[in-house]
Amino acid sequence: MWFAVFLLFLTVMGAGWLTRLVPTARTAWMKPLLAFSGAYLFTLTIMHLLPEALSANPSISHRIGYFVLAGFFGQLLLEVFSQGVEHGHVHYHTSHAGRVPFLLLFSLVLHSFLEGSILVKSPEAAGVGQSFYAILAGIALHHIPAAFALMAALLLRLNSFQRAFPYLVLFALAGPAGIVVSNYVVLEDLLQGGWYAALLGLVAGNFLHVSTTILFETSPEHHLNLPKLAATVAGCALALAVDLV
Repeated sequence: MWFAVFLLFLTVMGAGWLTRLVPTARTAWMKPLLAFSGAYLFTLTIMHLLPEALSANPSISHRIGYFVLAGFFGQLLLEVFSQGVEHGHVHYHTSHAGRVPFLLLFSLVLHSFLEGSILVKSPEAAGVGQSFYAILAGIALHHIPAAFALMAALLLRLNSFQRAFPYLVLFALAGPAGIVVSNYVVLEDLLQGGWYAALLGLVAGNFLHVSTTILFETSPEHHLNLPKLAATVAGCALALAVDLV
């Protein structure tokens, strides 16, 4: 469990630190990674999260679709504030120079907290427990371009790594906080009260929005791009291979 906490924290911190080594204007390297993570998340959602959400609590399985829709359209609303940082977008407006983008930070922190909260390591969360590390890997991969884009946006606005660094730490702590809260604070209520199935549905909808947006954006003109296609196929294949391990 604590491995997951440290992995999510270090992944975000490492990706944010990359902005000191890689010019933030050069993000072409991010597109294959986005395609890979998008395909991985989409396949993982279809093959694992949705089936688990439907079977976790049979008494409310007929309502899971509502939570999936809430997660999907809720993420659409969050992206109004985050400006697509979840999938590697960096936007800069000169009128915002010097201002901390608190709404952007809030949406990213909430997004990350919800992702971390489904990582429950318990026999009663059988489906997620069996795919725990596969789901963890998907979230960590997804956080790499998000952390880089967040730090790039903060540097453009604040023009100082030292001023931007505390906000990167805040984002890095959000996913681990979700893990800790779910496993050590509200675990019994989640599993016994049926809320875990609803949470899985909510995050599944969230993942569906993020992953499909990534996949559509990596080929906006529908041109064949072999590196992106290879990354997409590799991400899908890896997520499918989880069932064989």
